[in-house]
Amino acid sequence: MTNDAIHKRLLDSLNTAVCLLDNNQQVRYLNIAAEHLLDISSQKAHGLSLKELFINPDGDLLEIEGALSDRGNFTKRDAKLTLLNGKGLTVDYSVNILGEGTEDQLLLEFRSLEHSHRISREESITAAHATTRELVRGLAHEIKNPLGGIRGAAQLLAEELANPELLDYTNIVIEEADRLRNLVDRLVGLRSIPDLKPTNIHEVLERVHSLVEAEFSDNPTKLVRDYDPSIPDLPADPEQLIQAALNIVRNAVQALSNFENVESKKEIILQTRIIRNATLDGKFHRLAAVIKFFDNGPGIPKDIQHSLFFPMVSRRANGTGLGLSIAHDIVTRHNGQIECNSVEGETTFSMLLPIK
Repeated sequence: MTNDAIHKRLLDSLNTAVCLLDNNQQVRYLNIAAEHLLDISSQKAHGLSLKELFINPDGDLLEIEGALSDRGNFTKRDAKLTLLNGKGLTVDYSVNILGEGTEDQLLLEFRSLEHSHRISREESITAAHATTRELVRGLAHEIKNPLGGIRGAAQLLAEELANPELLDYTNIVIEEADRLRNLVDRLVGLRSIPDLKPTNIHEVLERVHSLVEAEFSDNPTKLVRDYDPSIPDLPADPEQLIQAALNIVRNAVQALSNFENVESKKEIILQTRIIRNATLDGKFHRLAAVIKFFDNGPGIPKDIQHSLFFPMVSRRANGTGLGLSIAHDIVTRHNGQIECNSVEGETTFSMLLPIK
């Protein structure tokens, strides 16, 4: 392996986005992290200026030009940049001068603050979720014990009743005790460890697609596929992933069913993509799959967005608030992350799962 190949491999293994500019401030190289951050390949970016990568970067250009003329390195914190596709970035970036004289080159290093904030937010949600789960499990134990006694007493009472018409009342007690026990079991969540095996994520989504179409056959909501067929198999428990995805899509269908302000057709998009150099559950992965669920419904109220994945949190009056909590639990057990971004007219749930 040549030195150039070794250097490229080292740069591509970095989480930091690295961009090399020549003395005309035109792109000469992007590493993989920079390609992901800037939504452009190194090949397509080659020869482009910063003005052709960002919208109105004039202030930053002046500072970079100053660094080049003064041969001084500098770092800028909390910079707001906008890509040509409209995507906003909040980054820290540093500029370093390489070379000497007229052949100076600029090395730009970008550190995405959104990425850091997302990891921090996910860690906080996971920790709070674990605490809540332990609390619920403790309460579940205390609730299920008297429920068993109530159910047993109702059964004994039913055997002693001489009037068959009174059995309706004891049956109600037994049925409601069973219903509460099932609810408590759902609150406690999954107990089984995922049975990891090579899994085609598109087979999982096709199963979800079929189940939702059968369950909501009279619903006008359209399910749209937007798959990346190049995604390799990932280590997962397919049955658990089906449950997680199904909970998200069901919620979206129900939200759209009650939303009358959609000018366009009601639709849910199932999208898959691949990302490189992802940090999930505190671990670095060269490849990860991103499964996104878009809907054009009413959005999720801001006051519950921060606690959306906690048990018993629901935007529907008759909802149990368990579907997203179970989905979060499943994704976390797969060493992945789940997140949500929502405004009126567009809600996106994203599941990030490690491949390798």
